[in-house]
Amino acid sequence: MKIRYLFAATMLSAAVISGCSNKEETKEPIGEIEEVEDVKEDEILAEAAEVLPYVMPFTGERVAEEVTTRPILATINNHPQARPQSGLASADVVYEMLAEGDVTRFLALFQSEIPESIGPIRSARSYFIDIAGGLDAFYIAHGYSPEAKSMLERKVVDNINGMHYDGTFFKRSSARKAPHNSYISSENVVAGAEKVGASLLYQKKVSYPFYEAEDNVKIGVPANEVTMKYNNGGSFNSHYVYNSEANHYTRYSATIETIDYATNASVELANVLFFEMPHRIIDNAGRRDITITGGGNAYVAQAGTIREVKWKNIDGLLIAMEEDGTEVKLVPGKTWVHFVPTSPGLTTAVTYSE
Repeated sequence: MKIRYLFAATMLSAAVISGCSNKEETKEPIGEIEEVEDVKEDEILAEAAEVLPYVMPFTGERVAEEVTTRPILATINNHPQARPQSGLASADVVYEMLAEGDVTRFLALFQSEIPESIGPIRSARSYFIDIAGGLDAFYIAHGYSPEAKSMLERKVVDNINGMHYDGTFFKRSSARKAPHNSYISSENVVAGAEKVGASLLYQKKVSYPFYEAEDNVKIGVPANEVTMKYNNGGSFNSHYVYNSEANHYTRYSATIETIDYATNASVELANVLFFEMPHRIIDNAGRRDITITGGGNAYVAQAGTIREVKWKNIDGLLIAMEEDGTEVKLVPGKTWVHFVPTSPGLTTAVTYSE
């Protein structure tokens, strides 16, 4: 491919225009069009594919600048009256688990980007706080269980709670009814952290391992559709459909696509993980306690396949593990993690098909 100097073509155009505007045609010699050396296509491609020097800790995406923002973990309401939620499409990781009865809640982890609106925000549980501690995340909730209240008062993690800042940092939406209408803005996340004296600098360098572009993803059983069943009613069951062209999963909740209320963007996932954990009901309100220490059986869905792995709690961080004890690599992108009760267990709660 030859690249010719642009100014020579411009001079040619100018001469033609000049000739048309003057009755007496002037013929000025046009210098030879100088040619530059061929530019090899592989050099162009190499320059375009230049590897950026830094990796986002929870998405594996390469970026030009080192991340300095501390992870932010928010408890997000998943009641049908709270859907669609705001901010989910921007979350690096979402953990979904039972909170009371058969109702699930989300813990949405933000670091790559902090959306303008996050919510509806709901109350804390003790194991939510444990997860925030393992991530060294600034924790956001509105309300708490008795155990969680004690932990937050002891400042087990840096946090801001809507019980103390309702109407200031936490705003109520008139479009929904309480308790499904508490939201916090990205601006108020920063202001709230400053108010409680919490640093938003990334200090505890926790992260997930990711495949590099040239790596081959470990292949499991073909599974273009995966379903997680929390109850028989279906309101809190999730369905994932794999898009092979985009290499991501689209999420559905109770047959309705999960989208971001604020942006209308779909929640697109590179990885869907399922961690089997002991659950028990601890009070008359149906609140749950989930054992997130130790480890257990797990599934990982990636690239249209699913396979059996393990999970383990390593210094508070919940990690998928290979049988040989190495960490499971994730496909770069966003991740959804389900906590699955040991009864009925993975083989009953998680189903899949080609």
